[in-house]
Amino acid sequence: MLAALAVLTAALLAFHRAVPNFPGRLGSSLEAFLPWLGLVVVVLLALALLRRSTVALVALLLPVAAWTNLFGGLFLPGTEADSYDLVVVQHNVSDENTDPAGTARTLAAAEPDLIALEELVPPALTVYEKTLAPDYPYHAVRGTVGLWSKHPLTGTRLLDIRPRGIAEGWNRGLRTVVDTPHGEIAAYVAHLPSVRFRASGLASSSRDESAGLLGRAVAAERTDAVVLLGDLNGTVDDRGLAPLTSRLNVAERGFALSFPTAFPLARIDQVMARSATVAHIRTLPATGSDHLPVAAGITGLGTES
Repeated sequence: MLAALAVLTAALLAFHRAVPNFPGRLGSSLEAFLPWLGLVVVVLLALALLRRSTVALVALLLPVAAWTNLFGGLFLPGTEADSYDLVVVQHNVSDENTDPAGTARTLAAAEPDLIALEELVPPALTVYEKTLAPDYPYHAVRGTVGLWSKHPLTGTRLLDIRPRGIAEGWNRGLRTVVDTPHGEIAAYVAHLPSVRFRASGLASSSRDESAGLLGRAVAAERTDAVVLLGDLNGTVDDRGLAPLTSRLNVAERGFALSFPTAFPLARIDQVMARSATVAHIRTLPATGSDHLPVAAGITGLGTES
């Protein structure tokens, strides 16, 4: 039995894309928490040792290899921080945050070049603008998302990623161009619709549709270098984000589980790039939000095609 469970765990890790998404978006539900299958391996190992089962111990080599292949590289040493072309911060600040000034100071303390924020609401928006202004003289806000920058911004526009059935006024995407020392990059900030776990399964159709719209916008982008920052309400393993992960590079190093703050289970706050590498991603100290901020170092600007 233990050996059979080990083989099943290995199969889920290695062939998670083959798990059907119906009923209830079963495949996406698995992929949302895919790294946690490592705990299953730990439990099976303990039971195998307790039972002194050689067959089970040998079988456990399969899920260990599968998990290491998927996630082991995230633990390897990354690029030295002083060699990053850009440092960026992504944070859903929460529309219920009671300490926007403290949140802004926490994010600025990481000394990033760019800070992307979601769930910006008045009067907290005014506080973020005032607190970040000394170090981030350039910023753009559209709807409830915004970008603060040390470098000039041009061509800012609203990005329509509304799924069907959502009324006008739901503005959770922007696109702008950042004039960095390494050349121009198109920066996208997005907040995709939330997903819900219900008795019928994962409710993610709006998120998936919005991800498709965002993916098409990125595909049509003419600026070579692109950086996407956002609360995407999905992990990079989730097939619902395939319109983005198929076009953009994801973090090569770091887990940076960002939600929920009290006990982070998944990284749904993402930094992705095109014609650049997201070399490392990490979490920052908790703020007044239910998300942890993430900071990422980006390399290869102006060198990749």
